[in-house]
Amino acid sequence: MDGRFYLLLLIAFGAGIVTAVSPCVFPVLPILFAGGGTGSRRRPYAIIAGLVASFATFTLIATWLLKALHLPQDFLRNLSIALLFVVAASLIIPRFGVWLERPLAALSRRAPGNDLGGGFLLGASLGLVFVPCGGPVIAAVSANAARVSFGAGTVAVTVAYALGAAIPMLAVAALGQRATSRIRANAPALRMALGVVMAAAALALVFNADQKLQTWFPDYTHALQGLERSSVARKELAKLQHRGPSPFTATAAASGLPNYGQAPNFAGITAWLHSKPLSMSQLRGKVVLVDFWTYSCINCLRTLPHLEAWDARYRKAGLVIVGVHTPEFAFEHVVSNVREASRKLGVRYPVAIDDDYKTWDAYQNDAWPAEYLIDKRGNVREIKKGEGQYDETERSIQTLLGEPSNAQLASVRDRTPQHLTTPESYLGWLRLDRYVGSPLRADQYSDYTFPAQIPLNDLAYAGQWRVQRERIEAGRGARLRLHFLAQNVYLVLSGRGKIDVLVGDRHIKTVSVSGLSRLYTLLSYPGLSEGALELRFTPGISAYAFTFG
Repeated sequence: MDGRFYLLLLIAFGAGIVTAVSPCVFPVLPILFAGGGTGSRRRPYAIIAGLVASFATFTLIATWLLKALHLPQDFLRNLSIALLFVVAASLIIPRFGVWLERPLAALSRRAPGNDLGGGFLLGASLGLVFVPCGGPVIAAVSANAARVSFGAGTVAVTVAYALGAAIPMLAVAALGQRATSRIRANAPALRMALGVVMAAAALALVFNADQKLQTWFPDYTHALQGLERSSVARKELAKLQHRGPSPFTATAAASGLPNYGQAPNFAGITAWLHSKPLSMSQLRGKVVLVDFWTYSCINCLRTLPHLEAWDARYRKAGLVIVGVHTPEFAFEHVVSNVREASRKLGVRYPVAIDDDYKTWDAYQNDAWPAEYLIDKRGNVREIKKGEGQYDETERSIQTLLGEPSNAQLASVRDRTPQHLTTPESYLGWLRLDRYVGSPLRADQYSDYTFPAQIPLNDLAYAGQWRVQRERIEAGRGARLRLHFLAQNVYLVLSGRGKIDVLVGDRHIKTVSVSGLSRLYTLLSYPGLSEGALELRFTPGISAYAFTFG
């Protein structure tokens, strides 16, 4: 670990402190105060130890655990609220508290009744409630955790963040302990009163009162999060998510195409479309083009006509195209969706379903689309990421197939945008950027309002939305505004309903959403245009990401 990584740890620690003083923590403050005020001087430390342990552990393994056990995404939150009621009952009913702490006494190596075990349990419960609160640091950690792809660096960043968040919370718990010690903290009446406070706070969580509470306060921590959004932090977070050095090193070759070494085999493929299972050894003697794609990506969709034309023209000459479908969104994990999309798009070459990112990681890939051209001996000879330069790739294919140097190229129009456009814009909290407006409330329905102005390339929400990890789900009166610069505007949508599309005050059209989750065209102009797009959603529709052409 170098000095820049240690700087990232400091940034993560500071980000945790900022998060712990933000409005998202307000609902747990009464519980911290009550919990700290119901025992010895060591109890606040036990609470914070439990909080740090559960927060760090479940931030890292929650996605894997819920998936492995086939549990709903809100299971941990519901479990934590149930545990809060248990701890509240232990305060209200002293005998129940002694019974509860007996099996937990081993955590503190002390006799039952010292209240440290119950404090640890309370902290563990709060750690589960606290998990959704976070910014770019925890977003990067969550991305690694979702793919069960993390090492010591990810763990260290998570722990640093948790420790930072623990400091303000420890202060609140210690304040509760100090305040109540002056009026005999162990008095039965006081314990009962604090237990009632804790139960009331837990009950409020049951009815999602915490969502309304958070909307009452402005986003006063936005400026404090500047360090977390700095270029240094972003670079180190990007490095944290990288899966290692590239397996490809270029060396000169006689054909003029560099030789990057042996191509990795297809790994962890869960299903094959249009083909029996393939391996690199089986494909020796063929020229292979491995294309990483996903069916709702506009960049991939613009590449497909070229791939299909090459497949039709060069298959008999010995070219095999393998589309490795590595999903970006949850609905793209469904094999039947990929099969239907492939059929509608006219894809006839083999498609490997890479749901677990195993082949993606084997190639150390980091982009959609990405093409790896492999010669008859199994060596990678060209790597291209993104759109464009199709003629160059086709010439390389011809070279490896032994085609004449003056062979005609496939006649497919290159639709890669040549003008500057609004960047691709994700809408879920994991990769949301250029967002302005009301503070975000992760994974829960909340009310949003538009700001007075939206700068170029920025977007904002209004009405009721649930902002989830990779998508936003429309509630009552849901609207979205985007200040765009593009010729064409696309949006990935799922669900069933309608969207009214407006530019300025002018109604352009109504889009019906149904069936396969996919990319929809919202606007199409003869040339580059700038405008204020507004979308008005019926409840239940989910939106994932804007792309532009």
